[in-house]
Amino acid sequence: MKKTIGILLLCAAIMPAEAQRILSLDSCRQMALRNNKQLGISKLKQDVAENIRKSARTKYLPHVSAIGMYEYTSKEFSLLSDDHKAALGGLGTTAVGMLQTTLSPLVGSLPAAAQQKMAQELAQVANGLNQKGQSVADAFRTDTRNVFAGTVLVTQPIFMGGAIVAMNKMADIGTEMARNSMDARRQATLYQIDQAYWQVVSLHHKKQLAESYLELVKKFDSDVHKMIDEGVATRSDGLSVDVKVNEAEMTLTKVDDGLVLSRMLLNQLCGLPLNEPVILQDEQSENIAVVELTPQLDVERAVTYRPELKLLQNTVDLSKQTTNVLKAGNLPQVALMGGYAISNPNVLNSFEKKFAGFWHVGVVIRVPVWNWGDVMYKVRASKGATAIANLELDEAREKIELQVNQITFKVDEANKKLTMALKNIQRADENLRTANLGFQEGVISPTVVMEAQTAWMQAQSQKIDAEIEVKLSQVDLQKALGTLE
Repeated sequence: MKKTIGILLLCAAIMPAEAQRILSLDSCRQMALRNNKQLGISKLKQDVAENIRKSARTKYLPHVSAIGMYEYTSKEFSLLSDDHKAALGGLGTTAVGMLQTTLSPLVGSLPAAAQQKMAQELAQVANGLNQKGQSVADAFRTDTRNVFAGTVLVTQPIFMGGAIVAMNKMADIGTEMARNSMDARRQATLYQIDQAYWQVVSLHHKKQLAESYLELVKKFDSDVHKMIDEGVATRSDGLSVDVKVNEAEMTLTKVDDGLVLSRMLLNQLCGLPLNEPVILQDEQSENIAVVELTPQLDVERAVTYRPELKLLQNTVDLSKQTTNVLKAGNLPQVALMGGYAISNPNVLNSFEKKFAGFWHVGVVIRVPVWNWGDVMYKVRASKGATAIANLELDEAREKIELQVNQITFKVDEANKKLTMALKNIQRADENLRTANLGFQEGVISPTVVMEAQTAWMQAQSQKIDAEIEVKLSQVDLQKALGTLE
């Protein structure tokens, strides 16, 4: 029974430790990249730029459009005047009247029966001619009060003054800008996660140091109070050691609080619950960093790889293409057009009340003649914007050159600090050992021992700071060179 209870207690003690995930720097980076919302936005912007680029390519191709129309007018178009219509409708009456006037002497000499028969025949001729005249007038009627029309039109640009070429280059630059912007955001995310990661590692080691220091001063406090009881130490020495114990406890509390907050920040960047316990791989290492060789100054590499400079160069190129688009406003434009048009009524066979159509093809030429210098002013403004972008690019290059020089020296300085900190550790350990030995033999006062303990604490803390500074300076250099991956 006791063995069973012991096994259960052991499992309960082990399970929380196994529940904690162990994260390396690379795993934290990958989680931060997946969790970062701005990177998601940059990816969407990249997709938008790619679709815009594809849209610009279609400007080279022929475009087909279909147009339909219905129109009602209160009056129809008339090809004949009202007088002409009346004349055609009374054509037979007029002609027969003129004929009767001409033949009246001859008709008067005829018998009455012949005159009556001739009058009937002339009336029939007049009626027939009137109908023919009316049919001609009706044939000229358009009946355009209800008009239906439609066309399928194909337009093929031939020369647009270079505007289409410039627009496609702008779309390509936009795609490249989106990619460079995503690279910049990615490097910023990696830089941020590296800062948070090494901050947690630093505070974890400082917490261990604070715990060791507290244990050290507590043991010394116990020894001093024993000596006070034996009369070989004063009460003042005991109070001084008590103060050191309180200071050590306060330091441990501050470090512990800072570590909790730093872990929350790291979890937030990685997309983990804020209070989820995690263990970082470098927390388990006794030595965080080692002294590396002094990096070589490489400004050209930074100029080549920095996404910020690439974005500024994209801005310059985009401004130049904007100028080319504006210049196209002063150049002739040529397009080939063709299609098929139908209408009802149609005029292909007089005015028929049915749909009929025809094919057509032609060339459209647009030549700007006068615009009061509008395009010229816009081109000058665009060239001014290009000059500004070039100046900003040159200034950024100078600043990046200075930054690379500064960080290169910073890495060298961090390596030197770490070397000095490691040497100070050896001196502080020896100093503390000698002080403890002298105190035990009664030849050194408690004050000297506390000073040795404080010096040991400072040396250990400086070592941790120096190791973290080496790591962060290397990250700074990678970011300055644009090689943070």
